Formats: sequence, C-alpha cells, structure tokens
Amino acid sequence: MSDSAQPMTWRKALRTAVQSGTDESDARLLLAHAGCVDLNTIRLFSDEIMPADVYDRFLALLQKRSTHLPVQYITGESCFCGIELCVNENVLIPRPETELLAEAVFKDCKGQSVLDLCTGSGCIAIAVALLGSPAAVTACDISEEALETARANAKKNNADITFLQGDLFEAVKDARFDIIVSNPPYIATGEIEGLMPEVRDHEPFIALDGDTDGLKFYRIIAKEAYRHLSENGRLFLEIGEDQGESVPKLLSLAGFQDIRVKKDYSGLDRFVTARV
Repeated sequence: MSDSAQPMTWRKALRTAVQSGTDESDARLLLAHAGCVDLNTIRLFSDEIMPADVYDRFLALLQKRSTHLPVQYITGESCFCGIELCVNENVLIPRPETELLAEAVFKDCKGQSVLDLCTGSGCIAIAVALLGSPAAVTACDISEEALETARANAKKNNADITFLQGDLFEAVKDARFDIIVSNPPYIATGEIEGLMPEVRDHEPFIALDGDTDGLKFYRIIAKEAYRHLSENGRLFLEIGEDQGESVPKLLSLAGFQDIRVKKDYSGLDRFVTARV
C-alpha cells in the first residue's frame, strides 16, 4: 500500500487495496466504514481526495482483514433479511442461506407462538418478529454473551422478543409453541479444523461444534421438541449440506410427520421442516 501521507482519491485507495489482495466487496465495505459513509456515497466521492485520517483508518482496517478477521466483525455490522444487526465474536455471522429458513417461518407464522433455539445474534427471531405476524416470539441461547448481542439487536430494531438463557429447551421448561425454529451447531468436531480461517479462528466454537458426527443437537431436538410443540406444531431446522438424509431420519424415528428437505441458493440441502 502507498504511504498514508500521499494524497489518495477514494477510487485509487479502493483499487490499491484490491491490487494488494483484498476482495473488492470487502474493500468497499471497509472503505465505507473508515469514512463513516454508505456505499453510494463512496461512488460520489470516487475522484475526490480522501481525508488523511480516513485513509489511515482504511489502512488499519485492511491490516485487520489481512489476519482473516471477517469484515462483519471488523465493522461490527451485518445485514439479515434487510435488517441491520450488530455482530461480534460472541455470535455467528448471519448467512444468506439462513435467510431462507427465516423466510419460511415468517411467511407462515401469523398469529403463532414461535420459539427460536440457539438464537445467537437473534437474527431469525428478529426477522420473524418484524417481517411475520407472530403472536409472540421467544428466543433462547446457552451463551449469555450471545444473548447480550441479541437483546441489543432487538432493541435496535424495536423487535418484541422474550430472551431466555439456557441449553436448548432448558429455559422454557414446560412451555409449548406453535413453531420451533433453530439453526443449531451442526459441524462435526473433526471437520472444524479444516474450515476457512475466518470461521475456524474467529466465529464462536460453541456455535459451530455439533459433536462427533454433527448431529448432537438434532438428536436432542428430535427427542424433546414434542413436549414443547402444540397440536399440529411445526419444526424448522437448518442443516448441513450433507445432513439431508440423517436429520429427517432422526425426526421420522421420533414420530414427526410431513418431513421435507429444502435446498439453498446453490441447490444444496439446507433446512428441514416437519410437523408433529
């Protein structure tokens, strides 16, 4: 990169970052964050000289990104279903694939009570509360640090959600819900080391690790969800791309009906729906 004392236009700063190996979309987000502007404003500024302090901040952000720290953790922001969320290393970064799971719920939850297990950043619960018409939304997580982030996101977006701390169904005791949705940890422990460093080294291990075969939490949910679903209650679960047979089998053995596997944008198995 050029010396920060040298005058630099916004366009040249972006081009230099990309030429130095930074992904262009990442560089744009970091440049906007450094300048406290939106992406459209960068285009308007493209041929203007950047303030020196903005360029210095941009260089510092690029240095962080070079350590494989995800852009979302650097900026502290992520977007999910068009909703702006705060994220940090206590929560998973919301994925576009998970939006499909949330959409399936909020399109079909009118007047329903919804429980979101393993809520993390609160992305699913908040999307359901804001974009669906549920009677009530409850969200649980074992991590109090994650819940702090989820509560802040709900407050930021004026989403009415009850947050509870506990391991899966532990916090809801004998309560019943019309819909249970979850994106639980589903990566086999032995596979985590092979993940890209942005995930392996920075996203919370507790939110990734699904035990030896990745199915630990699905076994628990399949076994216990019946006690927490109302008559004709429905279950919505995100799964790994290689779990399109194993998770439905667990649900079938537990007595669930109308089990369906849905695919993501890449045509991979990504979530399962079922009914009691």
